[in-house]
Parts: sequence; structure tokens; C-alpha cells
Amino acid sequence: MPRFELFVAARYLRAKRKQAVISVITVISILGVAAGVMALVVALAINNGFRSTLQRNLLGATAHVSILEKEPGYGIQNWEPLAANLAKIPHVISASPGLYGSVFLSGPRQSSGCVLKGIPVGGNAPVVDALAKLKEGSVKGLQDTGDLPGIILGSRLAQATGILVNSQITLISPQGELTPFGPRPAFHRFRVVGIFETGFFELDNAWAYTSLKSAQKVLSLADVVNTIELRLDDIDKANEVAAATAPVIGKDLAATTWSEQNRQILGALKMERLVTVITIGLIQLVAALNIFIALVMMVMEKHRDVAVLMSMGASEAQVRKIFMYQGLLIGAVGSSIGLILGYTICFLADRYHWPSLDEQVYALSYVPFAPRPLDGLWIAGAAILVSFLATLYPARNAARIVPVESLRYE
Repeated sequence: MPRFELFVAARYLRAKRKQAVISVITVISILGVAAGVMALVVALAINNGFRSTLQRNLLGATAHVSILEKEPGYGIQNWEPLAANLAKIPHVISASPGLYGSVFLSGPRQSSGCVLKGIPVGGNAPVVDALAKLKEGSVKGLQDTGDLPGIILGSRLAQATGILVNSQITLISPQGELTPFGPRPAFHRFRVVGIFETGFFELDNAWAYTSLKSAQKVLSLADVVNTIELRLDDIDKANEVAAATAPVIGKDLAATTWSEQNRQILGALKMERLVTVITIGLIQLVAALNIFIALVMMVMEKHRDVAVLMSMGASEAQVRKIFMYQGLLIGAVGSSIGLILGYTICFLADRYHWPSLDEQVYALSYVPFAPRPLDGLWIAGAAILVSFLATLYPARNAARIVPVESLRYE
């Protein structure tokens, strides 16, 4: 019965031995398995955290599917009927026009370059994710038809330039105006109606939002846009929707998905995950080697005990299972300790924002942790499997012990 083999295996692991080195190696094996499991849980939680955070922030700034000109030109004309037709495609929640352009912003502290984005405001126009929760002000300020048009700045951009809500600022457009003496920069006055903060440094440090009409005026353009952004009910349907737009947009426009636009960073995270699994997996191999050594030495020490068991009726299969169960117990105990430590570290680190990062380098203020239960299951399963494989050779040797030869001189 399995209870017999499991009882003897647990007894061997707990019992005091003449060769204390075996006990030490057993403890080291458990700690090795625990360290490998803990390290892999934490590393994958960091990878998942970076991926989910960056994906969320990127989708806050970019669309799930973007309709762009194949060859950059004057812009997308007659965009209103086109957007209406795109909104009818399955899985599309909204189709919103957008107009991007680089401008200079003059503030009381210093001037700074930024990306100005014109968005539709009022009516049934969807709210951009980045502006869903403003730090200060209101999106409704963009609809105000006062003396000056409204603009919403990123928190880092506002801080760097010394601009506050309700203050007046000057935007300088490099496109400018054409005069008899050549082109010259155009100056436009705006009133700051809000400040947004996404937690993503690139957005907060270099983006500003205004109404579509105001952006067209700053960039000296007619009623054109340079993108139509599609928001979907399922981002995994982005490729399917992009293919479905082909008959609608014609040959002069192209559809790109959010994953294509951020292919490099997503590919880097995927490669980092693979390298992490391989590198930290080596810790499990070291732990498996310790289990192998411990069981080989245990077989050498316990060959007389094994001979007695076999002479009392224990079968070769039972003896083999005794040593297999020892390896499985080491793997199970080590995996349990590793999972507890790994998920505890992830919880505390994510709650208290350990460790902090330089936002200008990593675009995030702290390391995000996003542990997944499924990762813990396969990590523990892999650790136990490696521990089991390490028991096969020692268990096989133990089952080959001949009772008569072992007890001849007893």
C-alpha cells in the first residue's frame, strides 16, 4: 500500500542518521527547490507586471486599431462617413478621429516640446483613456467656447514648465504660416483646463490634448485628421478587426493593431520571460542534483535496512517507491515553501511599491508585480517533476539490493 512506502520515506527523512552530511544535503535540496520556485514566481510576476502595466498605459495612449495613411500626405479627408462605417464593424465600440502634431509649449518656468493631440469633444464622443481620470480640472473645459480654447496637459509636462490649471499658455507651431518672407512659426494662446496623470512617464511628460478643431488650427490644416482610432470590446480581436477594415478604408489607407505598433517592446518582454525561465530553471537542476546525491548516499547508508525490509516481504516495487517518495516529499515541501515566500514577496512589494525606479529610464515609478495563480501551479509541478526524475536512478539501485549479500556479515 502507498501508506507503507510513504511512511518509511518520511521516516527516513526525519530520522537522525550516523552520516549527518545526508541530512545537510537533504535540507539544502529542500532550500534549493524553494529558492528556485520563489525566484521564478517573483521573476514571472515582475515580467507580467511590466507587460500588463505597459500594455494598459500604451492602450491608454494608442488605439486598439489605427487607420493611417500608407504614404503620409495632407491627411485623411471625408473622415466622418468613414468613421461611421468603421464603427459598424463587429467588435468595434467606437471610431474616433485624431490629429497629432509636434509643437513647443512656452511656460513660466521653461519651454518644452510636446505632442499635441486633437480629439473630438462633446456629443457622444468617447473620452480618451488617459483623460478618464484627471488629476485636476475637467474634460468639459475643452468644449468651452470662451476667448481661449482649452488644453489638458500631462502632469510631468505641467510640472516641468511650471504651468497650473486655469493659467494661459502659448503654443508654438513649427509648421507656422507662409509669409512673403518665407514660413514663420505661429503662436497660439490656450487656457489650461486640466492636468492628467496616467503613471506612464512618456505620456505624462510629453502629451497634451485639445479639441480637434483647435488642433487643426494650430497645425494649419483644414478639416482633416491623420488617424481614425478604433476601440474594441476585446483587444485580442484586433487582427480580425484590422482585416475586416480593408474593404471599408480602400487602398490609400492601412490598418495597424496595437501589438504591431508596439512590437519591439512586447517582443522584448516575451524574450525576457523565456530567458528568465531558462536561467532560473538552472536553480532547479542544482536542487535536483542535490536530491540525487542525497538519495544515492541514503541508499548506501540504508542498504541493510532495505535488505531487512525485503527479507520481511517488501517487494522491489515497494522499495523503489520508498526512495521515489523521498524525492517527491523534498520537491513538494520545497515547492510549498517557495510558493508561500514568492507570493508573499510579490504581495508586499506590489503593495508598498518596492523597489522604486527612475521614471525617465523605465517610464514607471516602481516595479509592478502581477503574480498569476496559474504560474504557481506549473512552476510547482515542474519543480516536483524534476525532483521525481532525480529519484529514478537511486530508487532503481535500491530495488536491486540482494538481502542475502547485505545481511551475510550481520
